[in-house]
Amino acid sequence: MGKILVVTEKPSVAKDISRVLNCKNKGDGFYYNENYIVSWAIGHLLALMEPHDYDMALKKWSFDTLPIIPKEIKTKPVSKTKTQLNILKKLMNDKETDEIICATDSGREGELIFRYIYSYVKCKKNFKRLWISSMTDEAILEGFKNLNDGSHYDLLYSSAKCRSHADWLVGINASRAYSLSYNSLLTIGRVQTPTLCLIVERNKEIENFVPQEYYEVINNYDNFNGKWFDEKTNDTKIFDKEKAFEIKKKVNQKEGLVLKISHEEKTKLPPLLYDLTELQRDCNKKFSFSAAKTLSIAQSLYETKKAITYPRTDSRYLSDDMKSKVKNILLSLKNIDEYLKPIDFLDLDSLKYTKRIFDNTKISDHHAIIPTGKKIDTSNFSEDEKKVFNLIAIRFISVFYNPYKYKTTKIITEVSNEKFISKGVTVIDKGYTILSNDNEEENDTQVLPNLKEGDPVFVISSKCEKKKTKPPLPYTEASLLSAMEHAGRNIEDEELKEKLKDMGLGTPATRALIIERLLASEYIVRKKKALIPTEKGIKLISVVPDELKSPITTGRWERGLSQITKGKMTEEKFMGSIIRYVNFLVEDSKNNKKDVIFPKTQKYTKNIKNLKQKINLQNNK
Repeated sequence: MGKILVVTEKPSVAKDISRVLNCKNKGDGFYYNENYIVSWAIGHLLALMEPHDYDMALKKWSFDTLPIIPKEIKTKPVSKTKTQLNILKKLMNDKETDEIICATDSGREGELIFRYIYSYVKCKKNFKRLWISSMTDEAILEGFKNLNDGSHYDLLYSSAKCRSHADWLVGINASRAYSLSYNSLLTIGRVQTPTLCLIVERNKEIENFVPQEYYEVINNYDNFNGKWFDEKTNDTKIFDKEKAFEIKKKVNQKEGLVLKISHEEKTKLPPLLYDLTELQRDCNKKFSFSAAKTLSIAQSLYETKKAITYPRTDSRYLSDDMKSKVKNILLSLKNIDEYLKPIDFLDLDSLKYTKRIFDNTKISDHHAIIPTGKKIDTSNFSEDEKKVFNLIAIRFISVFYNPYKYKTTKIITEVSNEKFISKGVTVIDKGYTILSNDNEEENDTQVLPNLKEGDPVFVISSKCEKKKTKPPLPYTEASLLSAMEHAGRNIEDEELKEKLKDMGLGTPATRALIIERLLASEYIVRKKKALIPTEKGIKLISVVPDELKSPITTGRWERGLSQITKGKMTEEKFMGSIIRYVNFLVEDSKNNKKDVIFPKTQKYTKNIKNLKQKINLQNNK
């Protein structure tokens, strides 16, 4: 009887799976025992061929050869990892190999890595798929008991291949076309260019912003304050200085009365569980981590520490079958000192399993990021790993807490026919906020006295506070990730906005890399937390057509890729639209050339090389 070959995405994962399968023997590029051989890729072992690989004449950049659209887009070995590719080729086609199991990362890119290898080595054997959301021993064993036939993921592969081919066609042709037109090395991508446009447009708003002075009139009633407001607009800003000081003079040291008192009880539900984008946002806000750094730490917590579930997820919900595992996960966290009291506060036998936590309809490939339930020792974590794990653990605990409940009070006072508003907050139940201090409603509020309508008030003093309108803030990685996730939100056309509501720029797994590419390409720079466009980045956006810099275009493609995965669109239809688009870009670069000269840059080639090395280093781990 032959053996079963297991192919993982990285050596570290192969080591874990071989340990679970009891493969104690080590060969050249694989582990093995009587039943299994466990080997690995090193990230992408194959890359899409370069234009000159099809025809050496294409090595020279020229409009005469554009657009470059091969009849068949082919792959070639990555030179540094060719040895491991040959090992897999031999193992996959060996007569002793009866069955193959794809154990690359459970997602679109992991599927692509395996399928490219499978196709390149011309393997014809049937294969099965290991699909897991956790790297604990228990999850791996459970996954091997529930293998799916590889054909179950054919549509996911089609989507991944179309994404790969579309990026190649747009990137190669648009980069060459606009570089030739403007005599400068310009990299263009279907996701990175509209992302750059977001940053450039925000910068333009800031630069064009003209601050306006305004005033607010505030009364001091001894034990509370009231702010003047316009009854028609409810606005507290007064842009007429004379009017503001006139109101102040009119009400100062005058008696008034309480016109109206209103109370409203409000409830703020615990936040949803983390997906990757939300985790990256919080880590940027709280710790100033880049999106790439957060992803790297989360990947380490998943693969090496076995502390969290699969991080490259776009879901913030759990499946119904996870209900039976929640109590054990909470009990495992209880062994860590900082989570003992928060979990003791919960009644583990009567937890509330709501639709905000468990919803099968809102899960695609993977559920939300949560602790695995494996017994861990956080003293072995780096300080950064502790920070990220703590966010995930506290979020998981907090979703089972009560909502934050509070009462808002508004007092409307009238003095000399002018209206003033006073706001206060009374906390009824701190709920989940005791874990995270997430109770911003209490900011900028005051404790209001116990008054009733008709009570007199006396203005001890009135003052005019001079203020200025503020420009929009520059993008941070946190706010840019939100903008990328909800790229269609600011579109004015309501019908189109509805169509785009489920789209975004990139995916949770790729957004960090897009930001890093923009930095490496010298299109943007970091200034503390802010992301600021460079002259080169601003000029690029000024010369490319709206179709290339609009989130609508790439948003439609992301939806198309999703529809391929669901069997609602064919590869041919999707790629046909990409080819038409590539032809349009080449023609636009020639026929709509702007009078723009790009600055000379020295670091680009080195930056891109460093970025690629960084990616390869992560893949090798």
